[in-house]
Amino acid sequence: MNITFLLNGETVTLNAVAPAATLLDWLREDRGLTGTKEGCNEGDCGACTVMVTDARGARALNACILFLPQLHGKAVRTVEGIAGPDGTLHPVQSQMIAHHGSQCGFCTPGFVVSMATAHLNRARDFNDQLAGNLCRCTGYAPIVRAAEAAAEAPVPEWIAPTDGCEVAPDPAIPRTADALAAAFAAQPDATLVAGATDVGLWVTKGLRDLGPVIFLHGCDDLAAISEDAGALHVGAMVDMNRLRAAVGGRYPAYAELLRRYGSQQVRGAATLGGNIANGSPIGDNAPALIALGARLHLRQGDMARDIAIEDFFLDYGKQDLRRGEFVTGVTIPHREAGVQCYKVSKRFDQDISAVCGCFSVTVADGVVQDARIGFGGMAGVPKRAAAVEAALTGQPWTAATLRIAEPAFAQDFAPLSDMRASAGYRMAAARSMLWRCHAETTTAPDAEADTVHSVLQVRA
Repeated sequence: MNITFLLNGETVTLNAVAPAATLLDWLREDRGLTGTKEGCNEGDCGACTVMVTDARGARALNACILFLPQLHGKAVRTVEGIAGPDGTLHPVQSQMIAHHGSQCGFCTPGFVVSMATAHLNRARDFNDQLAGNLCRCTGYAPIVRAAEAAAEAPVPEWIAPTDGCEVAPDPAIPRTADALAAAFAAQPDATLVAGATDVGLWVTKGLRDLGPVIFLHGCDDLAAISEDAGALHVGAMVDMNRLRAAVGGRYPAYAELLRRYGSQQVRGAATLGGNIANGSPIGDNAPALIALGARLHLRQGDMARDIAIEDFFLDYGKQDLRRGEFVTGVTIPHREAGVQCYKVSKRFDQDISAVCGCFSVTVADGVVQDARIGFGGMAGVPKRAAAVEAALTGQPWTAATLRIAEPAFAQDFAPLSDMRASAGYRMAAARSMLWRCHAETTTAPDAEADTVHSVLQVRA
C-alpha cells in the first residue's frame, strides 16, 4: 500500500507498506524516533502514546497497535514534536519538570503526549485522561498536578489542530459503505480493520499473518451519529469516546460503563461495530444494548438486514455473520425506563469484566410492566436473561418478587470458572446486581430490599 500522512508537521509518503506494519515499529526502527516507547505492546501501558488528528479532532492513541495504513491522510505527532521547532517546551512539559513528574522516565513520553492531547482538547478529567498511562515509580499525584497546572495555558501555535493532508485513494481503504461492500464481496476472506484494538493484538501477540486487509477508517458514512424522535442511530465506525458522549444525556449509566471501557487511547480507537462483531462474551457494549432493545444492522453486497442484537451472538466465537457481511451500525430505541449498568472487574480502570449486567425495567403503579436484562461474562456469549425477565414481569417490584426471581438465574446461565472469577462468584454477583437495580430504581420503602442492598454494599 502507498500512504501519505503528516509526521510532526512534515509530509511523509511511504510506498509498499505492509498492511500489518505498526506505527511504533516504524517510528523506532525506520525513523529513529525512539521517544515513543515499547512497553506492553498490546495497548495497555500507554508508553507508546501518540497524538493522531483528523477531521474529527485530536486523539491520543497507542502506536503499538496502530497500523500504518490507518494513518493515511491524517496527522501524527510524537513526543519529539510536542516541543516547538526552536526547542520551546510545551506547557505540560514545563509543568512536568516543575512538579517533579518524572523519575525513571520510561513512561514520561507517553504521559506527555496524553497530557498535550488533553490540553489541546481542553479536557480536565485528568484521572480518566491518564488512566491508560501506567507509572510504576513516580506516582500519579505529581503528574496530575502538572496537568492541572498547565490546564489554563494557551495551546502553543505549533500544536494547532490540523486535519491531515490530501491523499490519493487506495482500494484497501474504501471511502463509503458502498465501496466497502463491493471490496468485501470481492475479497470475503479479507480481514476488516476498524480500530485495530483487537486485530492489533493478533499481530503483536499472536504473530498472525492477516492476509488481505480492508481498512474501514475511510468510511465516513459509517461514522455518523443521528437521532430522531424514536431512536439513536450509531454507525459501526463510531469510537467509544463519541458513543459515550452520544448516550450520556439519555443513558448516564451506559456512559459511565463506557468510561471504564479500556483507556482514553483505547476508547479513541475502538469502534462500536468492532466491539460487537468480534462476539466477545465479555464485551461491555452488548449487555447494555441488549437491555435497551437495540437492533443491529448488517450488509452483504447490496443486501441489508437488521436483527435484534441478542440474536447475533450464537455461540462462543460464532456470530450470525454471513460470508462477506459486515456490521454497518446499531439503532438504540429511546427507552423511558433507561438502563442501569454494573461492571465487576479486578481493576476499576482498564480491565475486562468478570461480570457485566445491564437492566432496563419498566414499572407502573408498582408493577413490572416490562424487563430487559443483558449480561456479559455469564455465558459463552453476551446473553439476555429471559427467565429472570419472565419471573419479574407482571409482578410487584418488591423484594419478595426478587426473591422469587433469583432461582431463574440458574435457568438462564451456567457460568464458567476462570482466572477472573469462579462460577459461584459470577452467579452471586449477577443476583446482587438485580438487587442493586431495585434499590436504585424504586422510591417505595422496602425493609428487606434495603437490608439486602446494605449487606451487598458492605461486601463490595
